[in-house]
Amino acid sequence: MLETSVRLLRLLSLLLARRNWSGAELASRLGVTSRTVRNDIERLRILGYQVSSSTGISGGYRLGAGMRMPPLLLDDDEAVAVALGLRAAAAGSVTGIEEVSVRALAKLEQTLPARLRERIDALRSTTVSAAGGGPTADAATLATIAGASHRHERLRFEYRGHDGSVSTRTVEPHRLVYTGRRWYLLAWDTARDDWRTFRADRITPLPPTGPRFAPRQLLDEEVAARVVRGAGSLAWKHPARIRLHAPAEAVVERVTAAGGLVAPIDEGSCLLETGGDSLHDLAGYLGRLDFPFTVLDPPELRALLRDLAGRYAEAAR
Repeated sequence: MLETSVRLLRLLSLLLARRNWSGAELASRLGVTSRTVRNDIERLRILGYQVSSSTGISGGYRLGAGMRMPPLLLDDDEAVAVALGLRAAAAGSVTGIEEVSVRALAKLEQTLPARLRERIDALRSTTVSAAGGGPTADAATLATIAGASHRHERLRFEYRGHDGSVSTRTVEPHRLVYTGRRWYLLAWDTARDDWRTFRADRITPLPPTGPRFAPRQLLDEEVAARVVRGAGSLAWKHPARIRLHAPAEAVVERVTAAGGLVAPIDEGSCLLETGGDSLHDLAGYLGRLDFPFTVLDPPELRALLRDLAGRYAEAAR
């Protein structure tokens, strides 16, 4: 019985490692006959694994998705990555999965060997998150949005605006984007006939989804640019356009996705579209970038900088 169990685990690890296997290949790897392989495949099916088989020259076995969640085989790095991901989810930006993440993490850590628990504990005890907090998005809402986007189905929802007003929108959902602080939906608004960015924590889906639509093509870079620009108009009380006198390649190393959108102007300068909750915060942020800059908009920021320059010059005397 022990030999059979070990062989099943080895067979499962092989099926996970590659998409297709012939019966002869599996038999050779396991050191058994093709008949034993067929019997072991049937045992895996009984355990809940969906293993499909086909005949012919290109035939063989393939592991697919089953109706229920079977046990998984993870290598050391995969187990550590899953554990760290669950820890982040337990204290993350999605409402409703914190307790589930903790339960899943507890189950995982019970099965981890001591060497992996030590690695995870070392990472947990020596790292601190400096990510800015923000409103959390409901897990069910994100799942509904993601499902509609994946199936290319129109999505209707109530949307709560910045001023508290509620409107009903019908969109073609394109992509969910996480900026490090909030979740956003980039979608084609059918009423406005244009791309729009929506904060996921302000969305209340109105099921059912549909009908289906032909997806519009956007590069990942275009998605990120539209969301950052749209998120700025939604999140920043004081949006700003700044010309930084430095190459865009150098600037992007210091500006995160949540900090603004960087676009090259020429070899020595670039445009930064950013903003802040207050002009003083925005002035401090630009100073911390440590690049020479020129304020294009808003004029109120230029006035504040002139005032601050006078104060600093006086203080330095």
